[in-house]
Amino acid sequence: MEESPTLGKRKSPENSEVEPKQPSEENSVPDSVSKRRNLARTCVHEVAVPTGYTSTKDEVVYGTLSNPIYSGEMAKTYSFNLDPFQQVSVACLERNESVLVSAHTSAGKTAVAEYAIAMTFRDKQRVIYTSPLKALSNQKYRELSQEFTDVGLMTGDVTISPNANCLVMTTEILRGMLYRGSEVLKEVAWVIFDEIHYMKDRERGVVWEESIIFLPPAIKMVFLSATMSNATEFAEWICNLHKQPCHVVYTDFRPTPLQHYVFPMGGSGLYLVVDENEMFKEDNFMKLQDSFTKQKNQGDGNRGGAKASGRIAKGGNPSGGSDIYKIVKMIMERKLQPVIIFSFSRRECEQHAMSMSKLDFNSKEEKDVVEQVFRNGILCLNEEDRNLPAIELMLPLLQRGIAVHHSGLLPIIKELVELLFQEGLVKALFATETFAMGLNMPAKTVVFTAVKKWDGDSHRYIGSGEYIQMSGRAGRRGKDERGICIIMIDEQMEMNTLKDMVLGKPAPLVSTFRLSYYSILNLMSRAEGQFTAEHVIRNSFHQFQYEKTLPDIGKRVSKLEEEAATLDASGEAEVAEYHKLRLEVGQLEKKMMSEITRPEKVLYFLLPGRLVKVRDGTTDWGWGVVVNVVKKPPAALGTLPSRGSTYIVDTLLHCSPGSSENGSHPKPCPPHPGEKGEMHVVPVQLPLISALSKIRLSIPSDLRPVEARQSILLAVQELGTRFPQGLPKLNPVKVFIIYFQI
Repeated sequence: MEESPTLGKRKSPENSEVEPKQPSEENSVPDSVSKRRNLARTCVHEVAVPTGYTSTKDEVVYGTLSNPIYSGEMAKTYSFNLDPFQQVSVACLERNESVLVSAHTSAGKTAVAEYAIAMTFRDKQRVIYTSPLKALSNQKYRELSQEFTDVGLMTGDVTISPNANCLVMTTEILRGMLYRGSEVLKEVAWVIFDEIHYMKDRERGVVWEESIIFLPPAIKMVFLSATMSNATEFAEWICNLHKQPCHVVYTDFRPTPLQHYVFPMGGSGLYLVVDENEMFKEDNFMKLQDSFTKQKNQGDGNRGGAKASGRIAKGGNPSGGSDIYKIVKMIMERKLQPVIIFSFSRRECEQHAMSMSKLDFNSKEEKDVVEQVFRNGILCLNEEDRNLPAIELMLPLLQRGIAVHHSGLLPIIKELVELLFQEGLVKALFATETFAMGLNMPAKTVVFTAVKKWDGDSHRYIGSGEYIQMSGRAGRRGKDERGICIIMIDEQMEMNTLKDMVLGKPAPLVSTFRLSYYSILNLMSRAEGQFTAEHVIRNSFHQFQYEKTLPDIGKRVSKLEEEAATLDASGEAEVAEYHKLRLEVGQLEKKMMSEITRPEKVLYFLLPGRLVKVRDGTTDWGWGVVVNVVKKPPAALGTLPSRGSTYIVDTLLHCSPGSSENGSHPKPCPPHPGEKGEMHVVPVQLPLISALSKIRLSIPSDLRPVEARQSILLAVQELGTRFPQGLPKLNPVKVFIIYFQI
């Protein structure tokens, strides 16, 4: 996959090849405007073809594999002109070949899925439409029921018309049917996988992989996805797995252009950082940075990253709620509603919604309609359940045009919120990230209350793919000239970080495959025995991606072996000399630190919050945070090894998870990437300190709560990413000459 898509055929790792389509004059994307591809209705088409495959389609009607064009009678007509990517996708479907449609949110991928369904009805076949969320399945069922008559629904909550020709279901239901060998699948000709990029989800991504692996080769697939950078690689896997062609139709076209603004928390204005032409406004960004420097610095050590990254996800600035109130009020005054406010916490969604008590966006007539819909909706509940606080507290909010949507709500409440939002009776919706996953509910404005999220391991900036998914909800096609995105930040950001988030390329689809106990038990229970654990692992996308990297790794190994073979005796002597110098440097550093760590010199700098590096012999314990320094007589040191020093530095150090349980002393462990650890206060002797940093963090007064210590751990980890070359150290020559006039 090293060549450009427009340079010719490209080989895949095993037995498939990719035939790229040279875009026509209408669809061409010159290099000079490749970065602004979304400004024109263009698309790029490629196809992965099994080795030895020969097409039998009439080229006059269906075109060729590399240039599919359908000139026959359409299975479905549209009231609008199809975009180029939709035309190419329809031509691929009519060829009866699988297709991956990768396009921005709201670009019109659903039109391709509807055509596949219309085709199956025309050909007297059955089709399955799968989605990652129950809410999305419910919505697609409602939409498809209006377009097609014979539609059924199967989710974990409800089953409607299970014998229908078009079945809408969650992907877990499809996997269960494949495990059981359901008879329904023998009649299915097409399976539509909506939001296929959900396959990279750590918890549920394996469901999509297993479903694709278990599908019979005769079934063709339609994959709908937000933009991803390795769509061709995914198509190659499908081609290699099912020995059938798989087309890729990719477009950067966004029907409604977006404007991206940044709102600094505690500030009083918006800064346009990216306009509708995707041009980054560096001058506005510098004004944004200046607004932070003018605000009063909070606490000692902000320059070094004293703010724990977790605070950003929780709203950061204490005035965060009032900031959101001001933004929502401004949006309503400027007629920029409806607005979706994304938070990465269910609790925050509810808190922000409740803080809007002074705002009312609905007229008297709209309030009456909301109440009528709400009362009719909860009739399905038992009478005593209708008086639950979760039910009673929601109506006053809904009547004022404000709503909350997250996975913790009752299903009936979520469905009511979705219906009212679609009807324009909800003007401000506070939602979590899952609301952006495929639900066809665009708004005019989208607000991000934070730029960082907790992903299970750490707080990190949201990726470009996640930002594309959520910001794509802004701008209603045919209604708005442009969509508005407002990003709230509570600390200075690097320009490249913001650029990568807003304008960055979508993240590649990386497999998260794992063989779970559930999968193994289901494989063992299959009477046919046609699928084994080895078969699943061998055919997984994870294994495909791994094998694809092997040639490159082999080349690197060969290159290193050649370099090693050409290393002569003089080269070995140079390496030996370098090694000797490194040892001498290590000895000098050790001698220098022994001088620096003399109590009369170092105690002046060992203030609470100071970052120090701890090393014991060859073991590097990493950076810790000074909490306190105590002087103890040698007899009080107990089991601690004595090296002639009676000063003990209580230091917050990275320790093994659960190491302090059952009253035992915490065990420090060197931090490793991706490892989950805990911060504990560990007594450290002065000679074990190998470096002092210029940076000091503000530490909580009470370090007993786990959350307080974890916030320090997150802050230290963030500093590690901010200073990849190492934290800035105190210069012993300058500092000690100034203070002690050595």
